[in-house]
Amino acid sequence: MKYQLFSYKTPGGVRSGIRVGAAHFDLSKAAFVDHRPKLVDAGIDDVIATWDEMSWELTQLVAKLRSEPAMFAGTALNDGALQLAAPLQHPGTIYAAGANYRDHVEAMGRASGRKLVLDPKAEGIPPWHFIKGGRGNLSAHRGKVAYPARTERLDWEAELAVVIGREAFGVRASEALDHVAGYMCANDLSARDIFVRSKVDPASPFHYDWVSHKCFSGSCPLGPVFTPAAHAGDPEALDIKLWLNGELRQDSNTRNHLYGVAEQISFLSERIALMPGDILLTGTPAGVGMESGTFLQRGDVMKVWIEGLGELETQIV
Repeated sequence: MKYQLFSYKTPGGVRSGIRVGAAHFDLSKAAFVDHRPKLVDAGIDDVIATWDEMSWELTQLVAKLRSEPAMFAGTALNDGALQLAAPLQHPGTIYAAGANYRDHVEAMGRASGRKLVLDPKAEGIPPWHFIKGGRGNLSAHRGKVAYPARTERLDWEAELAVVIGREAFGVRASEALDHVAGYMCANDLSARDIFVRSKVDPASPFHYDWVSHKCFSGSCPLGPVFTPAAHAGDPEALDIKLWLNGELRQDSNTRNHLYGVAEQISFLSERIALMPGDILLTGTPAGVGMESGTFLQRGDVMKVWIEGLGELETQIV
């Protein structure tokens, strides 16, 4: 019984919804009708915080929505009028994998003039991550992201976003997916030309500026909805695409991850406990702007699509 969760804007604030088939419902109102107090007034962040318990509640609610739809007529939403918000409003830490598709690494090596490692596993090199900011970085489906100051090379990166639903600390890769609540589309927007401080010696660690590069307002569009892991399929076999102004720029499949979702979770959890609500961006395939010297301009529209997870649209303004 597949369902997806979403957040949407109202004059009174952000509310949570649930999509079952083609129908959309207000989650709190539907839970009230079905006498499920744990879900009443629960935002998606609250649901993720106690995912094991809440996912059972949601499964029971979905079964009733399917079997007795007339009972919930007063909770239905007009999907054409919905203005979506980012599914999670208060995410935990947002970890992001770099250099995790071989074709992307090859293309970025050519663009930068550097010889990059194409098979890190074979050379005993572990996964590599950085951290994006939290709430201030979020943007929703059809969100408008202001062109950041001080950059002329604004880039896109379609990525699979993984939402942690159960604390993971020191977990083996074979157990790691048991700690995943679900998945979303993501776009890791990047200001390429302010990644380095040109006046600082390249040998210095202070030569790099990751905050300006990756953590400006709106730099992490997420959505359009949250899909539970049970309904998302194999995270290592999902088609992923990005269009820029209607032109296909990225076209790949997550089977091309250099390090899979489970391996990344295991690696991170050896160092720090991953908590419910933490998000992992798992890397981007070839086709980003830096590879060809093509960058985003005001008015540009990007669409990230991942098989089974929906399409996330973002406009630069």
